[in-house]
Amino acid sequence: MAAGAAAGAWVLVLSLWGAVVGGQNVTAQIGEPLVLNCKGAPKKPPQQLEWKLAPPFCLQNTGRTEAWKVLSPQGGPWDSVAHVLPNGSLLLPAIGIQDEGTFRCRATNRNGKETKSNYRVRVYQIPGKPEIVDPASELMAGIPSKVGTCVSKGGYPAGTLSWHLDGKPLVPDGKGVSVKEQTWRHPETGLFTLQSELMVTPAEGGASRPTFSCSFSPGLPRRRALHAAPIQPSVWEPEPLEEVQLVVEPEGGVVAPGGTVTLTCKAPAQPPPQIHWMKDGVPLSLSPSPVLILPEVGPQDQGTYSCVATHPSHGPQESPTVSISIIETGEEGPAAGSVGGSGLGTLALALGILGGLGTAALLIGIIMWRRRRHQGEERKAPENQEEEEERAELNQSEEPEAGESSTGGP
Repeated sequence: MAAGAAAGAWVLVLSLWGAVVGGQNVTAQIGEPLVLNCKGAPKKPPQQLEWKLAPPFCLQNTGRTEAWKVLSPQGGPWDSVAHVLPNGSLLLPAIGIQDEGTFRCRATNRNGKETKSNYRVRVYQIPGKPEIVDPASELMAGIPSKVGTCVSKGGYPAGTLSWHLDGKPLVPDGKGVSVKEQTWRHPETGLFTLQSELMVTPAEGGASRPTFSCSFSPGLPRRRALHAAPIQPSVWEPEPLEEVQLVVEPEGGVVAPGGTVTLTCKAPAQPPPQIHWMKDGVPLSLSPSPVLILPEVGPQDQGTYSCVATHPSHGPQESPTVSISIIETGEEGPAAGSVGGSGLGTLALALGILGGLGTAALLIGIIMWRRRRHQGEERKAPENQEEEEERAELNQSEEPEAGESSTGGP
């Protein structure tokens, strides 16, 4: 049965001949078998050799090849992790992250010559193809915008993510290009997840549909990079910022004590700018908002107000100021048992106006009546004078006729 086991072991060695290595540096994929040769070891037992692995465990010869064991620092058996083959080689059936380290084999042949073999083993795991998640469909020239987030999952070692614009590397400069990177490691598998968020400020007058892409570079040499599918967002030119206007209600900014004033800042632009408020030239500690409401206005609210529209591509722009003032009525409260003070004042004012109008109408009527009477008298006087003249002429014509009749008698 021992012979059958030995033969099976040799079959495994032959099948893994491509993974048998004798160099100083060894790279193996996680989960794959790995065989390390012990140089100078006799091909058949008895063998004088010793395998050691710099922490976390070591291998020791107990005098019988088939009795080799893998010992942890706590002394537990690790036969399921590594085995010494009949030819003295070391077999790791499924290498993992925990197997990284320096393996040493010291063998003594039958002539007493000692040979040492050293191997530095590193493992790797190729992650899935990186992907750009949350890609932007539109960008605004002159405004910092998020392009997307590149994600790589399941790799070891961690590796790196990089961004490209139209095939050329994008180097973060803290101004037009910035990258926010994060790395997580799975608590059980030890594999890495990388995330890289790209922010850019497209130049005005640049390409209307630039091409962005990201790639993953493994942390080991001679490993090809993996590339994500590229994206092509549209770049829009910002519209000129119109003059900022400030509208106040009630109109004129005059309000009674305890009233409400509403200030509305109008700054048409895309994207909408941030609106901040100022009173008497001093910024107010308020959250950005295009509307400012002053409820229950009191003396402390009087003053000049303005709004400041801040647009990333245009900078801050202040509106004309408006003044808020309170009407001082000076009216006293109503006396007990009487009509309210404001209602009584209004009634008295109305009666006074009506009385004044009545008096004016009476005076105008008297004046008109006297004027008409005087004109009637002037018209009547000439008519009487003409009648008297006609009567005098008539009397004169009658007197000669009477004389003639008296002289012509017998």
